[in-house]
Amino acid sequence: MPELAEAARRTNAWACYDCGKCTASCPIARIGGNYSPRRHVLATNLGHREDIIENGTLSSCLTCKLCDQRCPAQVGYTQLVQQLRELSHREGVEPECPHGGALQSLMRMMAKGGTQQDRMNWLGKDLETDAAKGEVFYFTGCTMYYDTFFPEFQLNTLNGTRAAVRLLNRLGVKPVVSPTERCCGHDLLWNGDRKNFELLAKHNVQMVVDSGAEVLVTSCAECLRTWKIDYEPFYTGKMPRMMHITEYLTDPNYGGPNLKYKAGEQRRITFQDPCRLGRHLGIYDPPRKALTALPGVELTEMRRSGSGAMCCAGGTWSNCDRFAKQIQVQRLREARETGAEVLATACPKCQVHFRCAMKDPNLGGEIEIEMRDVAELVADALE
Repeated sequence: MPELAEAARRTNAWACYDCGKCTASCPIARIGGNYSPRRHVLATNLGHREDIIENGTLSSCLTCKLCDQRCPAQVGYTQLVQQLRELSHREGVEPECPHGGALQSLMRMMAKGGTQQDRMNWLGKDLETDAAKGEVFYFTGCTMYYDTFFPEFQLNTLNGTRAAVRLLNRLGVKPVVSPTERCCGHDLLWNGDRKNFELLAKHNVQMVVDSGAEVLVTSCAECLRTWKIDYEPFYTGKMPRMMHITEYLTDPNYGGPNLKYKAGEQRRITFQDPCRLGRHLGIYDPPRKALTALPGVELTEMRRSGSGAMCCAGGTWSNCDRFAKQIQVQRLREARETGAEVLATACPKCQVHFRCAMKDPNLGGEIEIEMRDVAELVADALE
C-alpha cells in the first residue's frame, strides 16, 4: 500500500534494526497480551495492511513514547501509530470505547457545533475571569465533563481547574475563560478521526486569536501537547506562548517569587509524570519546582520517574482493558512504596484512570492513595 510506504518514510520506520527494544520497553507488551510494536513496524515496512488494521492490536498502544525514547534507529513509532490509526479510521475501523462511545460522541458533537454548552458553571464568585479578551487565556479542557461522567470514582478534577484560576488571580492575572471553548480534540486525533479533530482545532485557534492572548495556560498535559504541536498548522500568525500551569507558576517572568506561602506541616508527596508533559514535551522540572517550593513538602520519587516514568495507561479511552489495569495497579503500588501521603498529578486524565483502578474491590486499600492536582496543592499553601 502506498500509504504504508509513506508512513514508513515519515516516521523513519524503514530504518528499524529489528532489535526488539521497542517491544521490550513497551508497558503493554511487558504486562502480557499479543501486542508488539516491532510487529507493526515490520508490517508497515512490508506493506502488510491486514497485519495492522485487521488484527485489532493497533488500539492497544498507549502512545506513551517510551519506545521512541529507547529506539537506537530513531524510529518514530508513536507518530507511526497515529498515522496508522488515521488509515484505519478512513477504512471504517475504530477502536471500541469501553464507555460505550459516549465520550467520542460528545467530542464529535462539539466538533460539529450547534450544541449549547454550559462551560462556565464551575466558576465560583471568588474567581475573576474574562469571557472574551485578555493577555492570558486559560484553556480548561474537559474537566467539567469528567467529574460528571464518572460519578462512581468520586473525582475532583475540577478542583485543579479552579485552583489554577485562583493562582492566576493571585498573580494579578484575570485570565480569559471562554464559554465557546470546545474539547481540544486530542482523543479524536489519536483514534484516527482527523476530520473532527481539525474542526475542533480551527474553532479553538480562532477563539484564542480573537481573544488577543499572548500566553495560553492549561492544567491538562494532553491539551498542552495538542496546542503546542498539533495545532501549529492551523495558525497563520504568531502563536501565543503555551504553558502548563506549573510552568507559569515557576517561571520568574510570571509566577516564581511572587507567590507567598504559609508555614506547612511536614508531608511526603510523590509525583506522576504524564506522558504528554514528559516524554512528548520534555517538561519534567516545573511540577517538581512547584511542589518543592511548598513549606514542609518532601518530594520523593517513584522507582520509575522522569523520562522513565510509567504512564497511567489511559491513552485515549480505547485502552481500558485488563492489561492497562495491571499497569495502573503497578504504578499505584510504586507510589505507595515511596511512603508518600499524596500522589500529585499534572493531568486530569491520570486522576481518572488511577481512581478507576483504586475502585477495584479485590485490592481493598492496598493501592489507595490521596490524589491532588499540583495546582490544588500550591493554592492550598498560599498565605
